[in-house]
Amino acid sequence: MATLAGAPSRGQPLAKSVASALPWYVAAALVAATSAKVGVIWDISWHRSIGRDTFWTPAHMAIYLGGVLAGLACGWLVLRTTFAGTPEDRAATVRFWGFRGPLGAWVCIWGALAMICSAPFDNWWHNAYGLDVKVLSPPHVLLALGIWAIQLGALFLVLSMQNQRAPEHGSRLYGVLAAYTTAILLQNVSTIGIEQIGFANLAHNALYYQVAAGGVPLLLVASGRGIRLRWPATTAGACYIAFSLVMIWILQLAPATPKLAPVFNPVTHLIPPPFPLLLIVPSVAIDLAMRRVGRNHDWLLSLLLGIAFLATFAAVQWFFAEFLLGPHARNYFFGVDQWDYSSRLGPWRYRFWRAETNPVTPAALAIAALIAVASARIALWWGNWMARLRR
Repeated sequence: MATLAGAPSRGQPLAKSVASALPWYVAAALVAATSAKVGVIWDISWHRSIGRDTFWTPAHMAIYLGGVLAGLACGWLVLRTTFAGTPEDRAATVRFWGFRGPLGAWVCIWGALAMICSAPFDNWWHNAYGLDVKVLSPPHVLLALGIWAIQLGALFLVLSMQNQRAPEHGSRLYGVLAAYTTAILLQNVSTIGIEQIGFANLAHNALYYQVAAGGVPLLLVASGRGIRLRWPATTAGACYIAFSLVMIWILQLAPATPKLAPVFNPVTHLIPPPFPLLLIVPSVAIDLAMRRVGRNHDWLLSLLLGIAFLATFAAVQWFFAEFLLGPHARNYFFGVDQWDYSSRLGPWRYRFWRAETNPVTPAALAIAALIAVASARIALWWGNWMARLRR
């Protein structure tokens, strides 16, 4: 790895100090992770508003730009480290097929290859079978794995930079970037679980809390253990909400006309993603619990974290979902009550779905609590590894 600059002096411009402290290939990996996630959200909005008219949509180009950018930047890093790296550079790498590079670079390269292979596969799939009945078709699964790999690779690169520096010498920049990358991974949880936790209409059934308990603490608790910030989980949760809001506000500005029949709801602009989960409150609870218990009682801590997450998440989402289904949320800021062009609009959009067939009961909440505790325990193991990652 390249030798990092020291902490910026008081008179040094912020942009210059950031540029000197952050290697370009790490910045490229972060841009790639962002581009891929923006493209995925944009693509879902495109399908909901316009339909699949061609492979060469701007949303698809944003997705595959992320793969190409990450692959080229990390491929260059591996070649440079292998053939022109110093002994110190090579010592902080992982060897694979005779080549050397940081773990994050290898993960990004694999993700880039998976994404590039998924492009012709997806085009052939649509030509052979038509529109996807489910989101997770085989080419989409390959694409999703590649996107996850690029985002995890970017996170690993940032964490290795963070852990190579002493806490008092400028690791805060990398902590903020790691929290931001964690927020992108939280976006993936929302995207994959859109049919279970995506819409406010789902917030009064048991599966909503069980799915959230499995996916969200895994990332928030790991960030709380592995990222060097005073409020790491809170920062990640805040970045997740901010990312979502920016996408909601921008997509609504783009005009769109459906191009695939049948059209039951003639939309005029891109349909934004659902309003994000209010993870800021559970994130604060996680940070406070981790600060209170410390690092020497992880089994007890995982129990406390799981219960704290579920209690705060359920209390917030239960009542906030009622607000999102009400008339005061139907505006540009919240972006709710906007449905696909193929939807037959009716009173169902202001009701809770599956609340009678899958109700929230004490037994269902107990299952969700057990899932949250297990997720928190796995996250603590993962967070410990994140805190030690230097290659």
